Amino acid sequence: MLIEIGHVEAIFRYPVKSMGGERLEVAKLGWHGLDGDRRLAFRPIDHRGGFPWLTASKLPDLLLFAPHRSENDAQGELPTHVRTPDGEEMTIFGEDLATEVGRRYGAPVQMKQLNDGIFDEASISVIPFDPVREIGRLAGRSPDVRRFRPNVVVRLLRSVPF
Repeated sequence: MLIEIGHVEAIFRYPVKSMGGERLEVAKLGWHGLDGDRRLAFRPIDHRGGFPWLTASKLPDLLLFAPHRSENDAQGELPTHVRTPDGEEMTIFGEDLATEVGRRYGAPVQMKQLNDGIFDEASISVIPFDPVREIGRLAGRSPDVRRFRPNVVVRLLRSVPF
């Protein structure tokens, strides 16, 4: 027996770990999350051991980079280019992008691709909209739901903040 609890309000994919995400109308969900989600990440070249990926907790500027596909490759799952916070377009695996991110980080980095994704906790993140709205109310601001890095945002039929 199916019980309806809400509906999907938004779907997001974050092709490059800790960079800006993209809103999708549809997505293919598999064992390793959404196709194309968190399949790329920067790794400090001199990193040894532990969690190797450069994240926004180490370089907040990463959130301001916007990965996207060129118009010639609009059907691909992975981005081909990145728009920097300064508005420059750089190729995703290009030396210019690695140099720019490395300059901001303070050490050389390289882009890596993992077919199964690069996740902190789980391969899919689902969040109801109501807790986001309540956190915003309590904080006195209106947060962008993408700040929580969800893949799926659900609008519940019965509104409950937590």
